[in-house]
Amino acid sequence: MYHASLNPFPSTFLFGSASAAYQIEGAYDQDGKGPSVWDTYTKLEGTTFKNTNGDVAVDHYNRMEEDVALMAEMGLKTYRFSIAWTRIYPTGAGEVNEAGLAFYDRLIDLLLQHDIVPMVTVYHWDLPQALMDKYGGFESRQIIEDFTTYCETLFTRYGDRVKHWITLNEQNIFIGLGYRNGLHPPGVKDLKRMYAANHIAFLANAKAIASFRNLVPDGKIGPSFAYGPIYPADCKPESIIAYENAEELNNHFYMDVYVNGEYPDMAMKYLEREGIAPTVEPGDTEILKAGKPDFMGVNYYQSGTVSANPLDGVGEGKMNTTGKKGTTSASGVPGLFRNERNPHLETTNWDWAIDPAGLRVALRRIHNRYKLPIIISENGLGEFDKLTENGEVHDDYRIDYISKHIDEIQKAITDGVDVLAYCTWSFTDLLSWLNGYQKRYGFVYIDRDETDEKELKRIKKKSFYWYKDLIARHANEGAVSRD
Repeated sequence: MYHASLNPFPSTFLFGSASAAYQIEGAYDQDGKGPSVWDTYTKLEGTTFKNTNGDVAVDHYNRMEEDVALMAEMGLKTYRFSIAWTRIYPTGAGEVNEAGLAFYDRLIDLLLQHDIVPMVTVYHWDLPQALMDKYGGFESRQIIEDFTTYCETLFTRYGDRVKHWITLNEQNIFIGLGYRNGLHPPGVKDLKRMYAANHIAFLANAKAIASFRNLVPDGKIGPSFAYGPIYPADCKPESIIAYENAEELNNHFYMDVYVNGEYPDMAMKYLEREGIAPTVEPGDTEILKAGKPDFMGVNYYQSGTVSANPLDGVGEGKMNTTGKKGTTSASGVPGLFRNERNPHLETTNWDWAIDPAGLRVALRRIHNRYKLPIIISENGLGEFDKLTENGEVHDDYRIDYISKHIDEIQKAITDGVDVLAYCTWSFTDLLSWLNGYQKRYGFVYIDRDETDEKELKRIKKKSFYWYKDLIARHANEGAVSRD
């Protein structure tokens, strides 16, 4: 729909930014921290771009005060960060590491001193290696108990000061890339194991949310889902069915369970026919239904476009992890859908579709189906930022990207969607998992590369000043004007 004018952002709206512990903290073995699966996986030859890892990352653990000072200078209203499980429980369970708890105490207190709302992610992919070795991580129901204990430790320690919590970050990504594509830990390609581990992750998420109700009754909690809304490639009936298939299997399959505690019928019937459906034990549905979230967290980067794909059609393709545009290969699920390039959209150097309006589509679909408030927990542009001879970074492309997405959020709010917060990915540059340090997302440039840590100097990009001004204008005017 078109609007003659747009509603202002609510006065309580939180403009923020985000990060993840493994990608920024470094200090991988400092102050009693144990190894995570990513500490192990990135040491395997050929798993990451130029064999990069997070041993040092951008050294946020030792430069936290400097980084928070930059957040305060920018005027962030919220900062979403994750807690490293192995800083709290070095072996995933057992004895608590007080030094790890104390680090996040200092971070939370410092944020609050600067009127920055702390938003905590309890799990952002860094599973304790000890639990993977002991029982296979999310392939064992034992993780439900260990994850709940870990969460309760955090809720008890920080719940008096932290009121916004995210349980699992992008379950569809860490399970999918870990067990379907074999690109993330544990590096497996087995759909039966994937859906089994995914079901256990659902149970762990629901148990954590249920325990939160008693420990932080005045807080809000929910998962963050990597949502790529699906479009049909054309108006052929078979393309519409392909779109329905992809939206159900890729998106409703997760969000229906989070909100309703039940899998969508058609997706489960497909998995059962293929012999890869998870085992739902007696009592599981009750656990899932008791873990309904307070909001839906959304990590949005791109939409997807699909066409029909016959039973002997294309399957798994190759992901672009190098930044060489056009190297993503054809992919799909035989009998369900084939992923297509949208001819109406530009793409990044990593072949991600740039689709600001897709965020509005995602917000409206979630609002209409689930009737929950939404926190946009990630949105941003990864690019090859260049430092000039004058020590500046002119990332106008990032300003354009974020500005257009914020415009679409404001349109969605005017449509009637309840959006609580917007967190860009990311505040500083960081380790981009498989992509090394070349793929930069931050408002703050970190002067390092894959082979040289240099001095890890923090340099404010042009986008830093732009976002600072946007936040200030919103605070002063009660709305975001469009430049």
